[in-house]
Amino acid sequence: LSTLPNVLAVRTLRELAAHIRSAKASQKPIIWGIGGHVIKTGLSPVIIDLMKRGFVNGIAGNGSVLVHDAEIALIGSTSEDVDATLPEGVFGGAEETGRLLNNAARSGAEESIGLGEAIGRELLALNPPHCDLSLLCAAYQAKIPFTVHLTIGADITHFHPNADGAALGATSHTDFRLLAELVRRMNDGGVYLNIGSAVVLPEIFLKCVTLVRNLGHPLSNITTANLDFIQSYRPLTNVVRRPTEHGAGHGYSITGHHELTIPLLAAELICGGS
Repeated sequence: LSTLPNVLAVRTLRELAAHIRSAKASQKPIIWGIGGHVIKTGLSPVIIDLMKRGFVNGIAGNGSVLVHDAEIALIGSTSEDVDATLPEGVFGGAEETGRLLNNAARSGAEESIGLGEAIGRELLALNPPHCDLSLLCAAYQAKIPFTVHLTIGADITHFHPNADGAALGATSHTDFRLLAELVRRMNDGGVYLNIGSAVVLPEIFLKCVTLVRNLGHPLSNITTANLDFIQSYRPLTNVVRRPTEHGAGHGYSITGHHELTIPLLAAELICGGS
């Protein structure tokens, strides 16, 4: 790490890591907002390790995260291969995935708990052979909030026969309220990372910010960052710039592939401050 030139992206990475270490020291939330590609590129073990070290206090994911994480826990890989399966009409048709996630949504709605918690519980009850590779399992076991924010119709499980729109909506709404509370606690030192979500999570995060401030809670001196291989409009605007402007905090953007930038960030968090 010390051999990297202390300019541009490296300096940004080091500054971001310093803010994350500071948040950990002051016991402020460090929230990881992730898209499905973070799971598909094999980064769950890296994030789970950071969770055990106290650098992950909450995870927010879109619906694709559930599919990939659950399948990796159950069979060690994800069933999604769009190019190979779409022409035959079998893309997203794995029965076990749809049954698991939709049944969990139903039980979660009945008990008024969030979708992330409901699926983590359901998945662990199956004693999956690759539990150690699952963010859902790790978060549930560590009692770390895992919120899920759906776009109905965007995920393969939504067209399975046991899908219940009311249950999916209720549990995802519970998770929105839970994430808003985590964002409220970010005041004076918390961190929000957006990694691999170009639309859904940046919009969700912005609504959490406005909800918190609308209710009269202070939300300043926060750190936000977007890490992706393309810097899209919504992450830059809704995560990096708007929530931190007018002196409310620091916003960072780091461009690169997740399988490179996240291990580098993890190494900087673990070793860089020494």
